[in-house]
Amino acid sequence: MATILLVDDERAILQYYSEELAVDGHEILTADSGDSLLEKISLCRPDVVVLDIKLGRWDGLDLLQDIRRSFYDMPVILCTAYETFKRDLRSMAADYYVTKSYDLSELKGRIRMAVEARLPSPATAELWLDI
Repeated sequence: MATILLVDDERAILQYYSEELAVDGHEILTADSGDSLLEKISLCRPDVVVLDIKLGRWDGLDLLQDIRRSFYDMPVILCTAYETFKRDLRSMAADYYVTKSYDLSELKGRIRMAVEARLPSPATAELWLDI
């Protein structure tokens, strides 16, 4: 399965999401702030980043721009309680936008889509093997 970096300042959300995603076989890494986030991504190389927008003194949309500058192909899912940010142009840099919920079916679906999009197709993999 995938290695997922959850970034949220609410401990209850981190714990709940971590437990639920781990049940599906994912390896879960967490961060409760934007502090050293790029360094953590560089060291851990997650398959997907699930990023909250309101992170105390950090702005998740600014962090998203930082991630895109350093890791342009890193799948990022914005996961927030606020639908209004969906209209913010900076949100368009995310691969997906999910509204927080205790029903994680939408988030799980977006994680699956992000991971599958990052993996080479079998035909592409064969091409690389032939080289």
